[in-house]
Amino acid sequence: MHKQAADIYEKPRKILTLIDNRLSTLKMHARKLTCLCFRNFPIAHKRFFSSRKLSNAEVRRKRNDLFEAEKQRQLSLYERIEKVEVQYTGLPESCTLIMNKGISTPYNCAMHMTEHIGNQAVLALVNGKLWDMHRPLMEDCQLSFLHFRDEDPRMVNKAFWRSCSFILGGVLETAFKEEFYIQLCSFPKPDVRSGSFVYDVDLDMSDWSPSSVELRCISQIGSRLKEKDCKFERLDMTIEKAEEMFTDNKYKLQQIPSIASKSESLNHVTVYRAGEHIDISRGPMISTTALLNRFDISAVHKLDTSLSNTMYRVQGIGMPTQLQLHYWTYEQLVNRSKKLNPALIPGTETHTDILESTEPAKQQAVD
Repeated sequence: MHKQAADIYEKPRKILTLIDNRLSTLKMHARKLTCLCFRNFPIAHKRFFSSRKLSNAEVRRKRNDLFEAEKQRQLSLYERIEKVEVQYTGLPESCTLIMNKGISTPYNCAMHMTEHIGNQAVLALVNGKLWDMHRPLMEDCQLSFLHFRDEDPRMVNKAFWRSCSFILGGVLETAFKEEFYIQLCSFPKPDVRSGSFVYDVDLDMSDWSPSSVELRCISQIGSRLKEKDCKFERLDMTIEKAEEMFTDNKYKLQQIPSIASKSESLNHVTVYRAGEHIDISRGPMISTTALLNRFDISAVHKLDTSLSNTMYRVQGIGMPTQLQLHYWTYEQLVNRSKKLNPALIPGTETHTDILESTEPAKQQAVD
């Protein structure tokens, strides 16, 4: 009786053991086959992973990781700190500063004088050339600063307008739910006389007509950047690095070869970072988002372009902290900025911000 009961339990146990051994053998063969396939076809393996579509947040993290890695790589090239002589001209008094080559910036020079100059300066002139406040100095130079209240503020105003377009791009990339994959296309050269700064963007939605409440809510994202005091960081990189950084944006990826071909080396692209937002621009940009007083998105126009049926022109207007304006006058400017900006539409011809000269404009009778 007991022997029969033992046999009843023993047979299933042997069967399970046999099945387990067979499964182990199959798993071993499967691992060998997988390794063989990936060893023989490495390119297909890589494409499989790169084809996965990232979310907007994942794309931002990826770009920031690449930006930081390239920034640290470039800094590591300066194994020995060399000095440069900076001849400063301006208030509170002209002086000579000894700074670190490839590390020190015009902002660092300004802070050696007074904190007020460092916080109020918008751009620098380095050997007569427009220079970002946080861009490292590379040689002995003559240095001065530009402000919004200068006698001829045109280049500063253009930098402010350009920076507002840059900020607008960052706002658009973060304002929508992750189900909408936002791809920034481009922003035209700054034209203050047009009445609005602009960004053309693929919003991944075929018909969007935002209400005034929605526009105010999105505008607040940009307005809050004033308190965050995000510095505009400039970084020059090779075309290969830029393509890796913007591989998730089909418009930027298509523009990069043309942009690089117009650089001094014919192989470099300039990118900027403010906060977590990174974009391509020849610059220069203002020193920091703390210089932004008013920021309002005033209108969204759907564009008729062959590039995409979900392309929109988003427009806005802003005001720097150093310039105060009566609220009624500002409202008139907001209303004027709602009219479709006449800048070239993407897909027609070269229209991006990269072609603008960084040399100060000569005095003209009409501007």
